[in-house]
Amino acid sequence: MKKIILFLLIYTTIYATKIDDVANIVGVRDNQIIGYSLVVGLNKTGDGTTSKFTLQSIANMLKAMNIDMNPVDIKSKNVAAVVVTANLGPFSRQGDKFDITVSSIGDAKSLEGGTLLMTPLKGVDGKIYALAQGPISIGGKNDKAAGSESHPTTGLVYEGGFVEREIAIDLFNQEYVTLSLKESNFNNSVSIQKSVNAFYNTQIAVAMDSRTVKLKKPENKSMIEFLAEIQDIDMDYQTKNKIIINERTGTIIAGVDIEVKPIIMTHGDITIKIKEQSTPSQPAGSVVVDNNLVIGTKENELYTREGTTTVANLVRSLQKLGATPKDIISILETMKSAGSISAELKVI
Repeated sequence: MKKIILFLLIYTTIYATKIDDVANIVGVRDNQIIGYSLVVGLNKTGDGTTSKFTLQSIANMLKAMNIDMNPVDIKSKNVAAVVVTANLGPFSRQGDKFDITVSSIGDAKSLEGGTLLMTPLKGVDGKIYALAQGPISIGGKNDKAAGSESHPTTGLVYEGGFVEREIAIDLFNQEYVTLSLKESNFNNSVSIQKSVNAFYNTQIAVAMDSRTVKLKKPENKSMIEFLAEIQDIDMDYQTKNKIIINERTGTIIAGVDIEVKPIIMTHGDITIKIKEQSTPSQPAGSVVVDNNLVIGTKENELYTREGTTTVANLVRSLQKLGATPKDIISILETMKSAGSISAELKVI
């Protein structure tokens, strides 16, 4: 049986950062828009005759140009039906350009070399906010490595979108504004309140909950000047410990200070014993991996010095003992379920 004996240390991590990095201004955001259209000019890589909606769309387009055509008689493979998506940035004005994404929804093999026809882009309210048109870029030629070809069915039209309708956001005439933290945390909400009030030496910020801070504009400043200053104010930011696991690739991302509480568990032929010990012994014939880790070459035992046990230590130790990524992920998930790891564990 493999043994891993680890010893504990608790960390509290607080960073200095700017308010702009951890909070958004409520109402100032991107807006998603979407449209349906056709891509033409493809070299026989467009939709086939099985994509009935593409043939109908071609017929409708031709009819709008005074050419009456039965969809059944259309045999072209140079056209593909696509969905066009984009994000309309805040404060976008008429005539502003932006990038758009074009994605095939039929059985087209590739959109390479195609041109997107004029496409109305609508918001969730059904109104048209922008138009899109232009040549499609797929980011390079087909990849023929390993004897196979890549047929991209998604591409970009750089600056192919044009704003037609503005989304009104009146910040200038507002007296109050609200900040929304990107991650809910009572300590960080209060930290913003304290930092802003200290900066202006008056009570103009109030933390409403774990994610919301309400601000009142000083009388001697415009709202735009006020927000520009607010974004640059430094605050103490407390991070929320997380462990991110990608089960498909076996990738594990964890902060260096996430503690592992005492536990005894068995996974396959690996026995893990985590307990507090002031001075762990170093067995004969052991190998020092670094300043904190010692591996016994005979018993596959692992020791750490007092106050060094974290998830990062544990993962590195398991790797040294030959545990597979699947084993490590399973061990971490079991420890989380048992309460040995208190940090949030997210599997993607």
